[in-house]
Amino acid sequence: MTPDEISVVIPALNEAENIERCVASAAAAGQVIVVDGGSDDATLQIAEAAGATVIRSPAGRAMQQNAGAKAATGKTLLFLHADNHLAPTAIHQVCDAMTQHPERWWGALGQRIEAAGFAFRLLEHGNAWRVRWRGLPFGDQAIFVQRERFDEVGGFPDEPIMEDLILSQRLRRIGRPLLLPGPVYVDPRRWQQMGVLRQTFRNFGLQIAFALGVSPQRLRSHYANHADSDSPSGRAAKR
Repeated sequence: MTPDEISVVIPALNEAENIERCVASAAAAGQVIVVDGGSDDATLQIAEAAGATVIRSPAGRAMQQNAGAKAATGKTLLFLHADNHLAPTAIHQVCDAMTQHPERWWGALGQRIEAAGFAFRLLEHGNAWRVRWRGLPFGDQAIFVQRERFDEVGGFPDEPIMEDLILSQRLRRIGRPLLLPGPVYVDPRRWQQMGVLRQTFRNFGLQIAFALGVSPQRLRSHYANHADSDSPSGRAAKR
């Protein structure tokens, strides 16, 4: 497998501040697609200038990522959040791992949250543990997957929240994920805006409620209402 066989899909909404770095970090891939959900800033222009193919989609991370996957030509898809960016070797790590272990056809990258402090290092280790032992990478861990398998499970579910968890659950039923060193560098703003403990407990609460059968629609409504009251993090919740 070569980097030319990887398509990187980046859903974006008003990410002019971050999109150039994100696109540039994926330049080793054969294709970089930015799927814009209706930005009213310079996200599209900056992404195009950075070398990405830009397409438009209704807002919603699941819909945007599915639109990008549909437009992609690569045999492997890597989904990268617009406020994150890849380590220089990340694309080659994916190629090497999938060449050496063809039976392991999906996975994610280790994280590096771009903030100092022991709490952030604990988060990184906890998220890595979730992939290794539960087989459940989340979207900010740069999920990669063979497109045949992605299509086989129906892509991202058309849900307003938890779409990455549901996709991982579906993929896990047919194969365990790889966890590669990466890292994928993660913007710390949601933890800094909300506080590390508060944001972490909120994330756990969402996962527990979902496991108990609460629908993604109800979770999304609850999450958005709380985020609106805690502006500016409401922007992140609406993505």
